[in-house]
Amino acid sequence: MTTSDASTIPAGLDVQDTVVDLVVVGSGTGMAAALAAKELGMSVLLVEKSSSVGGSTARSGGALWFPASPILAENRAGDRMAAAQDYLDSVVAGTAPRERSAAFLAHVGATVHLLRRATPMRLFWAKDYSDYHPERPGGTAAGRTCECRPLNSAILGDHRSRLRGGVMEVKIPMPTTGADYRWLNLMSRVPRKGLPTIAKRLGQGVGGLLLGRRYVAGGQALAAGLFAGVLRANIPIWTDTALRGLSTENGRVTGVVVDHGGREVSVTARRGVVLAAGGFDHSMDMRWKFQSEALGEHMSLGADTNTGDAIRCAQDVGAAIDLMDQAWWFPAIAPLPGAAPLVMLAERSLPGSVIVDQNGARFVNEATDYMSFGQRMLERERAGHPVEQMWIVFDQKYRNSYVFGAELFPRMAIPPAWYEAGIAHRSDDLADLGAKMGVPVSQFSATMTRFNEASRTGHDADFHRGASAYDRYYGDPTIKPNPNLRALDKAPFYAVKMVLSDLGTCGGLRADDRARVLREDGTPIEGLYAIGNTAANAFGASYPGAGATIAQGLVFGYIAAQHAADRS
Repeated sequence: MTTSDASTIPAGLDVQDTVVDLVVVGSGTGMAAALAAKELGMSVLLVEKSSSVGGSTARSGGALWFPASPILAENRAGDRMAAAQDYLDSVVAGTAPRERSAAFLAHVGATVHLLRRATPMRLFWAKDYSDYHPERPGGTAAGRTCECRPLNSAILGDHRSRLRGGVMEVKIPMPTTGADYRWLNLMSRVPRKGLPTIAKRLGQGVGGLLLGRRYVAGGQALAAGLFAGVLRANIPIWTDTALRGLSTENGRVTGVVVDHGGREVSVTARRGVVLAAGGFDHSMDMRWKFQSEALGEHMSLGADTNTGDAIRCAQDVGAAIDLMDQAWWFPAIAPLPGAAPLVMLAERSLPGSVIVDQNGARFVNEATDYMSFGQRMLERERAGHPVEQMWIVFDQKYRNSYVFGAELFPRMAIPPAWYEAGIAHRSDDLADLGAKMGVPVSQFSATMTRFNEASRTGHDADFHRGASAYDRYYGDPTIKPNPNLRALDKAPFYAVKMVLSDLGTCGGLRADDRARVLREDGTPIEGLYAIGNTAANAFGASYPGAGATIAQGLVFGYIAAQHAADRS
């Protein structure tokens, strides 16, 4: 049976029972697997559940944690493979097989070369974006994170509208990388860095429009670059196509069964199937079962089509799962009714702010990396002391100085809708602010007194905020002696409600160093691979540095394609 379908890329492809070498399910980091496979001479089909391309990769910040890579070598970063392995051994600490991180490191260079050959992306080192745990053996404050330079998405032609939108959509054309954001956020505090950055990106964005160019940055640039490579390689994509099951023969996966437009279609995969369909971000049944019953519904920033389909289909053919309690946790601003949470990047680290729970007490180093922040919250829940509510509290000087929620620039008023929805409060008196928040006023007042006293000394004895180079990366270098600490002393004072969000789950199918999916007994299911958030995190219960999630998806996509090509 054959149907010519406008939902395919290119439009009008015949969606029918067919045979290819490799099927890749998911068009985020899965596009790297598809590109690697095509270079190796395989016929490839990309299957995408949604109508757009890019998955959670397109919604991300677009960072890539590429230790000891050619990019770092070209910039004389001085990183060594041995140091990177020491660091991963330290932070992973046995929560994932060492072979996984070793394979990742061994193939970073080849993956970078693939991206350079097969896509229009230009990658650069985000110098000084510290590893998340730089004080650990092998860690580095200079960082190993790389990014894609702003990319002209107009190269996608008529397919540009099919690129999945980002989380931080801006109203003005200003393609801002993660490295840019640090200084854009400090525009009023360090104008010699912030203002030229703004001028540069505004000039690129507005000037590009006059030339017919549509520059994008972050995850949008990364996904657009991969998408452009896929189009150039003539790899077909079936969009609006959901995975329904895996075909097997004698214990080996031989293809997929998908639903396209309400019709069942079977695809035979001679070399294998790569599952790159994201995690179970929006499957609340799975999240409440494996993670926490306290999680809010659909607070994840991951793609809304990430509902664990690929994980369940693989389990149906005997696959083991691992690390299902883990996610790339990401504290965020509580959403308005019917909206998604608002991204918080530097807000938690900046001086003049503090975070408290429903008891009016601090509970964490506010400036710690976002995954560790969420893990500390869940540890408290398991210990019987859950964080049921949390508020970020700050003063007027803070509001005058920094970007907030990615959309409020310095001195901009907090929108009235926030107050009306109860997610923001304001007062000239801290005790009155505590009452409006609904926290015990005496405890809140004591917390604020202790925090302000510590801030004046520059030393946080309770949670060591500012002690790590990672904390200080998003701090304010004009504040001495600690760029993360300043007493809240300029009324009015504000409180904004926060929620525990995430960038996606990172527990999933157990995989080996070749990206092969494993059974409970440790044997591989031949013909089945898992990468990205469909696979259990190669770094176990840790987040080594910015971009570790996307980087491992790309690298293990390359590894999976290599193994599929070599398999007899």
